[in-house]
Amino acid sequence: MRLRTRMAGLFADGTGRHRPVAFVALVAGALAALPAAAADYAFGVLAQRSAQLTAEYWNPILDHVGRQAGVRLVLKIARTSVESSEATGRGDYDFVYSYHVFRPSVRDYRVILRSREPALSGQIVAAAGGSVADLRDLAGQAVGFPSTAAFMGYVVPFDQLLRRGIEVTPVFGGNQEGIMAQLKAGRIAAAGVNSGVMQGYAAREGFRYRVLWESPPFPGLPVAAHARVPPAVVAAVGQAFAGLHESAEGQRVLAAAAAVVGQKPPLGFVAATPADYRDYVEFYRRTVVRDVR
Repeated sequence: MRLRTRMAGLFADGTGRHRPVAFVALVAGALAALPAAAADYAFGVLAQRSAQLTAEYWNPILDHVGRQAGVRLVLKIARTSVESSEATGRGDYDFVYSYHVFRPSVRDYRVILRSREPALSGQIVAAAGGSVADLRDLAGQAVGFPSTAAFMGYVVPFDQLLRRGIEVTPVFGGNQEGIMAQLKAGRIAAAGVNSGVMQGYAAREGFRYRVLWESPPFPGLPVAAHARVPPAVVAAVGQAFAGLHESAEGQRVLAAAAAVVGQKPPLGFVAATPADYRDYVEFYRRTVVRDVR
């Protein structure tokens, strides 16, 4: 089992200042207690894309990280965003890549990493060149959303429509790319989307779209660990993820995965804490959307 030793660097905050020495020492001690035999840990991924694309993206990453951390990370994908949210709420995953951990009803996950991708926004988009040019054009129209569980694709944009008094007919597509496909096919007037997923989908599919509204930015999706996972395993997995973009092999894995979904640099992950995601928690607290799951 190979473990990187730059623990202070891994757990430095965004300003470059290191965390308290006692904390770093605690993590280093936990690493020493890792079991010799690899164990399986369920790694849940928010259902944004098809299961095939999600697996093609994540399996090489999880294989590399697991080998570095001395564990086996087993990808778990729910069929829809709602089912993904429900599985997270039940605590089905040992680790999870999802913003559903910020829902008020979820208590047992703690953020350990965040994606290095640029901050993401919730958007309301329409096909370029179509008749919809302004949010007011959506009154009475069919507008698509991934599901009522989707933060960027539903809670954030639907909150804006409610606050503006624009009544639409919601249509749900199961996941982000499912509703984008309906928009491309002309079955809906507009869609609520995650800016990053929309950009990747449009690049792959050659789809031109118009942004009607965009929210303030939110940090990229986090990786969170369930409270039942041993601290030694959490530390090892966190360190392996954070080291991905620092090694030649890790960079190759990330680049190949990014090519699958059209993701642009910067790639990889960095250490994070719940404090980095206060904006998510605050939005859930004050949203006027009532069917948040």
